[in-house]
Amino acid sequence: MHCCCAPCSAAIIEWLMQNEWQPTLFYYNPNIYPFSEYEIRKNECTRYARSLGLEIIDGDYAHAAWLRAVAGLEAEPERGSRCLQCFKMRMNETSRMCQARGFEIFATTLASSRWKDLAQIAVAGNEAAALYPNLTFFDKNWRKDGLQERRNILLKENGFYNQQYCGCEFSFRHVSSKSNE
Repeated sequence: MHCCCAPCSAAIIEWLMQNEWQPTLFYYNPNIYPFSEYEIRKNECTRYARSLGLEIIDGDYAHAAWLRAVAGLEAEPERGSRCLQCFKMRMNETSRMCQARGFEIFATTLASSRWKDLAQIAVAGNEAAALYPNLTFFDKNWRKDGLQERRNILLKENGFYNQQYCGCEFSFRHVSSKSNE
């Protein structure tokens, strides 16, 4: 399970475990800016995973590589081409990790965030899965079936840090400019 943050992950992980899955979590988010924000989000995911006895794999903070991957797309709006490229990078690395570990299926908590386009996530996940034989992307709308409400409950119960922007400096600038209006 690719995880973007603890608030978006908690209800999904709970659902998976209630449905007899034992997920391995993969924290790979080179888009997050600044690094201090990345560390806060990673630490919250790690804290939650450990509280459940789950393995969490820490992916590299390859922010420079991420900037190269989205070069030329900096001015794109949220849910635009930059986001699709970001999802592709993250899902490709997730599928590579799955192949290396012998996993046959993966999902992402990105599909729970109100800031994300579900169709883009599906494209990125399915393309990444197609890179390796016998790998499947579990394409589920994690916003339905009460999971959004459960997310909010778990956020409060666990005292999670709850970010107010997607993660990258371009979404951060957008939020910062709105707060100055």
